[in-house]
Amino acid sequence: MTDAKKIKVMLVDDDKFLLDMYTLKFSRNGLEVNATTGPNDALAKLRGGYVPEILILDMVMPVMDGVELLTEIRKEKLAEGAIAIMLTNQGQQSDIDRAKAAGVHGYIVKASTIPSEVLTEILKIYEANTKK
Repeated sequence: MTDAKKIKVMLVDDDKFLLDMYTLKFSRNGLEVNATTGPNDALAKLRGGYVPEILILDMVMPVMDGVELLTEIRKEKLAEGAIAIMLTNQGQQSDIDRAKAAGVHGYIVKASTIPSEVLTEILKIYEANTKK
């Protein structure tokens, strides 16, 4: 990565193993990762003033799913301008359509994508949505 400034990423997933794996992968590739174990933790950090440039949300989590979390984040005007990406095992068209209707910029299915491909796709989505 050529930017001197690290891209700030909030990763929200209730699967600790996946959080750790993606945090390591993203950090080693120049991203600044703030991993959170679910919607309540994510909202607490965002309400506390943390402003990521990329939100990576799992679809299926306790309390509220990724679309509900994104809807709440947008309603409260938290992380304004952040690129929202779903990283989930839910690959049904109805889930994808629901996420797109909520304003996600990208949708990645974990089961069919290895971590290095996830990183590449996230950066591609970020760059496509931040070009001036």
